[in-house]
Amino acid sequence: MQNTMKLSLGPLQYFWPRATTLAFYRAVADWPVDIVYLGETVCSKRRELGFRDWLALAEELSAAGKDVVLSTLALVEAESELGVVRRQVEQGAYMVEANDLSAVQLCRERGLPFVGGPTLNVYNHRALAMLVEDGLRRWVPGTEIGRVLLEELRAALEADGGHMPEMEMLAWGRLPLAYSARCFTARALDLPKDQCGFRCIEHPDGLPLATREGEPFLTINGIQVQGTEVVDMAPERDALAACGVGVMRISPQAEGTAEVVARFRRVLDVPGTPERLGARNGYWHGQPGKASLATAPEPVGAG
Repeated sequence: MQNTMKLSLGPLQYFWPRATTLAFYRAVADWPVDIVYLGETVCSKRRELGFRDWLALAEELSAAGKDVVLSTLALVEAESELGVVRRQVEQGAYMVEANDLSAVQLCRERGLPFVGGPTLNVYNHRALAMLVEDGLRRWVPGTEIGRVLLEELRAALEADGGHMPEMEMLAWGRLPLAYSARCFTARALDLPKDQCGFRCIEHPDGLPLATREGEPFLTINGIQVQGTEVVDMAPERDALAACGVGVMRISPQAEGTAEVVARFRRVLDVPGTPERLGARNGYWHGQPGKASLATAPEPVGAG
């Protein structure tokens, strides 16, 4: 049976120079991805590209046959930031990935369908059902939501007469763990947040942190904290499909994203269990996050 799962390129998590970002997305036009998410989701101070630049890229990628979605900030703190979200919602040509409830509200008021991003903090079927009523058409579960909870959510929704929306899961990339009003990168460099100098542009894949013993621990990316390992969900393809996941998401990296996309295209098109090239996602298997190392044992009965 032919695999019907789609492949997406998630929003850029890091801060890259303007020329680098434009060149990256113009190359994406020729990549075998079905859906492309565009926009700044981490820090509103990252302004190498403005709203019109993202829209221009959206038009180019849409003309190349991609389904384009505009992603909103995960943490909206100021009226100016809300204004950008409002412009994204009101542009009318592309669906929005709502990463903050302010974006959900704006879409609901206008009767617009939207993608529910991974930072909406949905953990029970009633919250998910409310979002579906508000217009949610595709849901990206949060980082720590695993297979068991997805199955429980689907069963509870169906028991109440509802249905699970299309789901999209991060399949390759560092797991976003937390967001804060504080800028972790500025703090690490002993700089005030308002005078950060945009130093995160010096770290195109985030700033790695280690424990005092020198063990890799976390990756900091502005106001976002990520895991240190690059997670690979390719071997879980069939288990994801069985849970109702219809889209596998790849998070852009500074190097090698084209090769990752090509590999996942093969993963979706060719039967068999793919070899694991990145780390194992412990959350998916109901284990602590640190159990995401590729060497961690599979739990009994894991798919």
